[in-house]
This record gives sequence, structure tokens and C-alpha cells, in this order.
Amino acid sequence: MVDAITDQTFAEETKDGVALIDFWATWCGPCRMQSPVIEALAEERQDVHFTKMDVDENPNTAKELGIMAIPTLIIKKDGQIVDRLTGYTPKEKLDQILDQYAD
Repeated sequence: MVDAITDQTFAEETKDGVALIDFWATWCGPCRMQSPVIEALAEERQDVHFTKMDVDENPNTAKELGIMAIPTLIIKKDGQIVDRLTGYTPKEKLDQILDQYAD
């Protein structure tokens, strides 16, 4: 399951373990391609907390993180950003990247 998070819940939702945050918007074509990849990985992996944040509804976190293009995927481990991917990322590549950080 992919949890929708907000500017207000971002820090709390992503402070423990490995978290992937998908920064997206409803009007973004590549975001609509990325979403099923995230959903599929969320079903397969229990070792990562999958979240998504609509940048139109929650602009503050995206601004603080300097996100200028979407989709952008941020990976955090124990509250610290450890990776950032901009643009569409295929499932196999994203799975391999997550393997580097998940226990």
C-alpha cells in the first residue's frame, strides 16, 4: 500500500526505516507512468514504507527539498535522504536501488 502524505505529516511518516516518497501531480504524464511501478513494489516489499505526495496540494516540502521536476522519488533511511531520482524509473532499477538501503 502507498500512503498519501502531506507537508504536515512528511517528517513523521518518513523518519524510521527506509521510506520512498513519490513527489507527483495529477496533470503529470510521467507521474501516471511511475505510479503503477510504485504500487507494484509496495505490494512486493514489506521492508520499505511507500508514500506519495501531491506537489500541487503540498508545495512546502517539495520547495524545501529543491524539487524542480516531477516525478521525483526521494529515498530516506532513518530520516536522512540517501537517494533522489528524477523522471520515470523502471521497476527493476528502482527495486535494485531500494535493495541498497533496505535491511
